[in-house]
Amino acid sequence: MTLQYGPINPKCPHFLHGGDYNPDQWTPDVWDQDMRLMKLAGCNAMSVGIFAWTALEPAEGRFEFGWLDTIMDKLADNGAFAVLATPSGARPAWMSRKYPEVLRVKENRVRNLHGLRHNHCPTSPVYRQKVGIINRRLAERYKDHPALLVWHISNEYGGECHCDRCQEAFRQWLRKRYNNDLDTLNHAWWTGFWSHTYTDFAQIESPAPHGEPSLHGLNLDWKRFTTDIAIDFYRGEIAPLRELTPDTPITTNFMGLYTGLNYQKFSRELDVVSWDSYPSWHQQGAESWRLGAQTAFVHDVNRCLRGGRPFMLMESVPSATNWVQHAKIKRPGMHITSSLNAVAHGSDTVQYFQWRKSRGGSEKFHGAVVDHCGHEHTRVFGEIAELGKQLARLDAVIGSGVAAEVAVVYDWENNWALNDAWGPKRGDKGYPATCQRHYESFWKAGVPVDVISMEDSFEGYKLLIAPMLYMVRPGVAERIEQFVKGGGVFVATYLTGIVDQTDLVFLGGWPGPLRKVLGIWAEEIDSLPPGETNCVVGADGNALGLGRSYEARDYCDLIHAESAEILATYGEGFYAGRPAVTVNAFGDGRAYYIASRNDQAFLDDFYGRLMADLAVRRPLEALVPQGVSVAVRTDGTREFLFVMNFTGDVQTIDLGPTAVTDMVSGQAVSGAITLPAFGSRVMQRG
Repeated sequence: MTLQYGPINPKCPHFLHGGDYNPDQWTPDVWDQDMRLMKLAGCNAMSVGIFAWTALEPAEGRFEFGWLDTIMDKLADNGAFAVLATPSGARPAWMSRKYPEVLRVKENRVRNLHGLRHNHCPTSPVYRQKVGIINRRLAERYKDHPALLVWHISNEYGGECHCDRCQEAFRQWLRKRYNNDLDTLNHAWWTGFWSHTYTDFAQIESPAPHGEPSLHGLNLDWKRFTTDIAIDFYRGEIAPLRELTPDTPITTNFMGLYTGLNYQKFSRELDVVSWDSYPSWHQQGAESWRLGAQTAFVHDVNRCLRGGRPFMLMESVPSATNWVQHAKIKRPGMHITSSLNAVAHGSDTVQYFQWRKSRGGSEKFHGAVVDHCGHEHTRVFGEIAELGKQLARLDAVIGSGVAAEVAVVYDWENNWALNDAWGPKRGDKGYPATCQRHYESFWKAGVPVDVISMEDSFEGYKLLIAPMLYMVRPGVAERIEQFVKGGGVFVATYLTGIVDQTDLVFLGGWPGPLRKVLGIWAEEIDSLPPGETNCVVGADGNALGLGRSYEARDYCDLIHAESAEILATYGEGFYAGRPAVTVNAFGDGRAYYIASRNDQAFLDDFYGRLMADLAVRRPLEALVPQGVSVAVRTDGTREFLFVMNFTGDVQTIDLGPTAVTDMVSGQAVSGAITLPAFGSRVMQRG
């Protein structure tokens, strides 16, 4: 199987290494220093103009591109490229003053003052017009410039507007969604509860703290609308760019698992996915390797947003972020290892916020390639330069993919519905963290995993895992049944199959449309407060060899095994002896149900046995020490092996008897190798 997607832009078939660059904040003599330092750091791509609207258009209709012309020319003259941004993330003060309608209205119906970022109304005709003008000017001016490599649209889209214009746009969106039929809408939202039935579309308003916050169908549809209106705004932004620069790829930077927009839907509009990664390394009481696994999960989410194509690490921090409670600096080695963690999971870039530390503003203490001292003689600059040298040796990795036999379902709308539900626990149900804990068992074993939505294809996987699939949208259960019938193995957990796409509960017993394939009926669910636990004990002779007691916390489903076989039972309380883990034979496959949130030891044992039973391929045969990650990319012929130590101790890893090539040193390597604290190696085989 070929897994070669090619470079992001054929103009640069190398890793992009660079960062957010704000030359408009500095004088021309600093620009020349920057070009010299970029070469020393091995940086070849700069994100330019992200918040430069006032510098580009200091007064309405008066444009000043001279400074940007100079920067674009300097980048090209120095063999570097521009990830050229549109400036809509923050509008000029003159615009807010003259056209207050461009400012957002909060959920409390109060219009914002000028300030911050993304403080704009997405339906404002004035704002859309002004964005169109500045974007067209940029495209016309730089469409043939040799430095133009990628369009960076705005910056971290997010937030919502509740102004009258957005309210009316929402009502029109609802008319289209429900075929202009209020009866259908009222049924979908179950508005008869508390006498909330609507008799005219004009009565519908967006969720508000002093209005209607408790109609879960309304809340879900408002979030869907917010995503759709952001996409519509984005389409308007890129229209002149598509027209004038059809061959230049377009992206906008996402924010990990940000819940304000459905990235699984938004990503379909992008040529290449990009995201901003800011894990807080070395925090007290937190294991760096576990944070490495959690971050790898998000990398894999972003890789899978576009069907497995490589993505861009648009922002990361060279040292310390400035907006966490305690800004810990990265320990020696961690910058290179954390950057390679992104590359190992599909990134073809390593980019930073920011290139040069600002003198003022809220992010003047945020990590940067060039510190306030202004020169290259710093520890951080030295590590970045070393990474630049390593990336320059990894051209063969560009465009390669990840061949996964395992998939974890992580779904944005499912997370929305779960957290909005007033039971069995209010507020955050821990859905992202739960998916990451299931993923962690494979990360420890070095097994590649795709992280997909419930609407993505299940074909080609041996194992499909869907933790807490509370919402099951139409057609999903049928596709899961087909997957299992065809020989696949499916794993579900507590809080599965509860509601449909409008948050209406399935009647007839949980897990609703998945009851048949799972072979169980969930009668009740017990919500355990912090500090209260139960335990899960393997049944005698169970097929998975679960031979010890495991801690269960937070959620315990009380289930009946209908056609399923019982593999483990609860060990304590009034439901001791009731099923806690089951398996149901279905067609040529089988479906497992884990009825409680169990400790990581259970997940490691459970998935360890499934990996062995299914002969899931691992990149290394030998056991990997805890805290060491082994990840692999492939173009279908060659494999690129990343071995990364996320601990503060020296670690030894057995590569096996077959020699591989160290891609940085060019030397053949086999057998045991050692990695220093937070150290890493990249090797090629095949």
